[in-house]
Amino acid sequence: MADATVHARRIACVFGQALQELDAAIDELQPTLVIAVGQAGGRAEITPERVAINIDDGRICDNAGCQPIDEPVVAGAPAAYFSTLPIKAIVRDLRTAGVPASVSNSAGTFVCNHLFFGLMHRLAMRGPAGVRGGFVHIPFLPEQAARWPGQPSMALAAVVDALRVAVGTSLAVHQDLRETGGALH
Repeated sequence: MADATVHARRIACVFGQALQELDAAIDELQPTLVIAVGQAGGRAEITPERVAINIDDGRICDNAGCQPIDEPVVAGAPAAYFSTLPIKAIVRDLRTAGVPASVSNSAGTFVCNHLFFGLMHRLAMRGPAGVRGGFVHIPFLPEQAARWPGQPSMALAAVVDALRVAVGTSLAVHQDLRETGGALH
């Protein structure tokens, strides 16, 4: 990752607007790799997501008060897209670095999945060509978990280190590992 230039953008946790902001960032930066990051309170591990589904089904309202129910992220688009990141290699490298990690098979149906699906649809339909992308969920930070007794958390420094590993692995590994990463439920 020493030669990589990393650009970060804070994307609104708002259905629709998130995809507009993502498109603008991709158009501006012309990246070779896009890793979207979102927070999944209740998860204790860094979890690269395997699949984005074409459904918005908000259990709660987004930050603009919108709560779509059973609506497609993109009308007429495929039902799902798989991440093009080496998710199993990322998990392997995170675990080797001492960071709890596992493959996730569901990004949910809220704005994280919305953004993930929108990213993968954008890359599949309009590129830029050859750009790989995906989504990684992170746990609560300790100060957030303190407001929700019993919730797991991860220190900010550990999250930052984990994201560095994810970027480095994604740049170095173009063919993912073929090893178990599945789940029983």
